[in-house]
Parts: sequence; structure tokens; C-alpha cells
Amino acid sequence: MAATWKIETLDRNLSDGGVTTAHWRVTDEETVGDDTYRAGSYGSCNFTYDASSSDFTPYADLTESEVLGWCWSDGEVDKAGVEADLTANINEQKTPTQGEGVPW
Repeated sequence: MAATWKIETLDRNLSDGGVTTAHWRVTDEETVGDDTYRAGSYGSCNFTYDASSSDFTPYADLTESEVLGWCWSDGEVDKAGVEADLTANINEQKTPTQGEGVPW
């Protein structure tokens, strides 16, 4: 299993190209025999930027990996924790510990 992270869209200020929010999605899957088990999560990260800063990157120059790095580095998204949750979800699908129904 290897989680795939993707930035779905960015919210930005049109006046200076500063990004205020990144909306992300992560998915993971595992195939066992003929069965494929999938899990996913969606969230967002909010940013405060300074357009006059020397390390400011305008919207047009951003890369997906750079923005994902912002999400993970600022503590807003616990990358390892989210991926562990996906793994737990897939494991629960493969070997359920909960059920539903009626006995009749």
C-alpha cells in the first residue's frame, strides 16, 4: 500500500497570488486476490502569507509537492496519522471486527 496525495484546488487572493487554503485528498488501496480494498480522506489547510517576504511563492509558480509540503510541515495535517488511519480502514475491510444485521 502506498497512499497517493493530491491537491484538489487552491483558494487564493487574485491581487497578489497568495494562497490562503489548499484542499487535499489522499487515497490508498490494497489488492488481495480478486478483491481491492480502498480508503480515502479529504481535508484542507489554511495559510497566512506575506507577499513581500523573500520566500513567497506566487500562485503561478507553485508546484503540488510544494503545497503538500506546506500542509505537512505546518502541523495542520498529520501525514503519518492520516496514512495510518487509511491503513486501519483497509485492514478493517479485509478482516471486519464489526457487523450489522438482524439474526432472523
